[in-house]
Amino acid sequence: MSIKAIALDIDGTLTNDEKRITPRTKEALLAAARAGITLILASGRPAHGLRALAHELELDRYHGMLVAYNGSQVRDATSGELLFNQAIPVEEARAVLEHLRGFDVIPMLVDADRLYIEDAYRCTIYHKGAPKNIVKYERDACGLRIHEVHSLLDWCITPQNKILTAGTDTYLSEHHEAMAAPFVDKLSCMFTADFYFEFTAQGIDKARALSVALPERGIDPSELVAFGDGQNDIPMLRLAGVGVAMANATDEVKNAADMVTLSNNEDGIAAALEELVR
Repeated sequence: MSIKAIALDIDGTLTNDEKRITPRTKEALLAAARAGITLILASGRPAHGLRALAHELELDRYHGMLVAYNGSQVRDATSGELLFNQAIPVEEARAVLEHLRGFDVIPMLVDADRLYIEDAYRCTIYHKGAPKNIVKYERDACGLRIHEVHSLLDWCITPQNKILTAGTDTYLSEHHEAMAAPFVDKLSCMFTADFYFEFTAQGIDKARALSVALPERGIDPSELVAFGDGQNDIPMLRLAGVGVAMANATDEVKNAADMVTLSNNEDGIAAALEELVR
């Protein structure tokens, strides 16, 4: 195939378990960029949370793209130009926040570089039996500033690119269907990790964003290689000419992919590109 673009999920895919891009993977991606292949970061993170990794991979120099908020926003990595944006309307966002009050989850909203929460001291969930400060985790991963408000519902007066909820993995597994039930015909509802369940505008996912943004660069989805490990990556893997699942991906993701590579801790991206880009 002729490869013109590479789309990369971040957590569990591009970065290892220490949240770093390994040297081998970084060099493989920079070599692709130098050869004229467009690099795309495609993540549930807000745009601000993509900037450090985008700079590390020189997306600003090589005219890459940032697919943020699970695909509800796309920006040009060089100019910052907004290429696509579809947020949750205010009334629907407020309805979600009202509904979530009946569940043991921690809702979060993002605006630019700020992470909005209701209680900075209610920040602990349990992941695989161990306590996890989820507010600190999200703040650190995306380089955000914490902003505490009395009520997210009262604060929510503008459209939202996504509504993030965090919860203990076993609790979310048992309750996510009830959390999503009133909105299944109105919004996209998905896991981005087993401790994150998110809401975006209807029909929004990484594939939808790429199907709009790629043609603007003269790139057909058949010329795209996409890498991922999570449920929210499945539409993107299916859209791409070659969808690549990481070895650490769930079986559902592996079944949706065209090939499976090594894990995020074993330079799986570099190993696959060595096969595909010759």
